[in-house]
Amino acid sequence: MAKILIIDDSLVARMSLKSCLPKDAGHEIKEGNDGGVAIELFQSFRPDVTFMDLTMPGVDGITALEGIRKLDPTARVIILTADIQRKTIDKVTELGAFSVAKKPPVREMIQEELQKALAAGAGHE
Repeated sequence: MAKILIIDDSLVARMSLKSCLPKDAGHEIKEGNDGGVAIELFQSFRPDVTFMDLTMPGVDGITALEGIRKLDPTARVIILTADIQRKTIDKVTELGAFSVAKKPPVREMIQEELQKALAAGAGHE
């Protein structure tokens, strides 16, 4: 069982991502709708893995990623975005994103990214 944080300004996108997660794994999931909420929830919830959008009103995903990585340099943040420009991917990778996944989420890809992130974190517990 893992703690998973989902941050996206779109309720539909959050629901779509949740539907890709394994139902029988007993994961504890919390959600937020902008980067400011992401940083607050990250501090209080201490998720094993965070899925986060980049384009959000208020605090965007890049700023939130920077904030989360300052709180925990080992944080595993998977960026989910429709913006797959090379410069965007390079920027979030440079800031410490665990990986970048393309929207809309695909069940197999999301579960594979989640497993990789959880496996990477197994030594940090």
